[in-house]
Amino acid sequence: MPDATARATASASAHQFTTPRFLPGAFILLWSTGYVAGKLSLNHAGPFTVCCLRFACVALLLGGAAVVSGARWPRGREAMHLAITGLLAQAVQFNALYFGLRQGVSAGVSALIIGLMPIATAALAAPLLGERTTARQWIGLGAGLAGVGLVVANKLGNGSAAPAAYGLIVLALAGLTLGTLYQKRFCARMDLRSGACIQYVAATLASLPFAAGLEGFAADWSAGMAGTMGWLIFVNSALGATMLSMLIRAGSAAKVASLFYLVPGVAAVMGFAAFGERLSATALAGFALTMGAVWVCTRAPRS
Repeated sequence: MPDATARATASASAHQFTTPRFLPGAFILLWSTGYVAGKLSLNHAGPFTVCCLRFACVALLLGGAAVVSGARWPRGREAMHLAITGLLAQAVQFNALYFGLRQGVSAGVSALIIGLMPIATAALAAPLLGERTTARQWIGLGAGLAGVGLVVANKLGNGSAAPAAYGLIVLALAGLTLGTLYQKRFCARMDLRSGACIQYVAATLASLPFAAGLEGFAADWSAGMAGTMGWLIFVNSALGATMLSMLIRAGSAAKVASLFYLVPGVAAVMGFAAFGERLSATALAGFALTMGAVWVCTRAPRS
């Protein structure tokens, strides 16, 4: 992006930033695949190693794109805010999530816990961002939570993980929620190449001591490892996170967070298509309820 365009973009209000209409749906599909690819990657390497490699490769990818396109690089306080966002939304979320999955928490239960993000975001958006959460949004959020519970209800209580492992998934939820709010508050005008690169560099540096000290970067370096890592790097991280940043810039934090209600249901459909995992009538009802809740939360108010 030319410097003049970058300056114009930086001076624009976050509410003036528009996105294609297909972006929310595409984001939901891509983000949902992360549970499948992430779980598969743990068959080839430890959670900290997976995260460190993922973050480092995405940082290089985005950094190269920023240099080639001549993007403006944040400095000083702006770079610090971006680093903090990366630590929360990337390092804390994914290291905690993958380590919890490695400790035996099922993908369904993990999706349910992470699906609580809209409730946490709506509760914190008012005091932290000054956003107003309407009664309609609260009703939609509650209905969506009920829908998520129905979708993954058959998986609750079936895991063999220790209570501490579930605490790790809660920590992942906290990282994602706080990272989303922090980015909306302090990084809404960041360049999606150089700004995201700084976020991933911070996440890489935070993950590096654990990957090296606890796991020794051990991996089988097989074709399966390359395939899952490639998907995590190019689809979930580079493309998915860029879509999320665009959505955060375009709308309120509560509305963006409500999209995550669809992830468990979409992941369940993917599981059926890929592995023959059938959806029960209860799960189908939960998926329908969740879609309705997202519609309630995100549709424009009547004038």
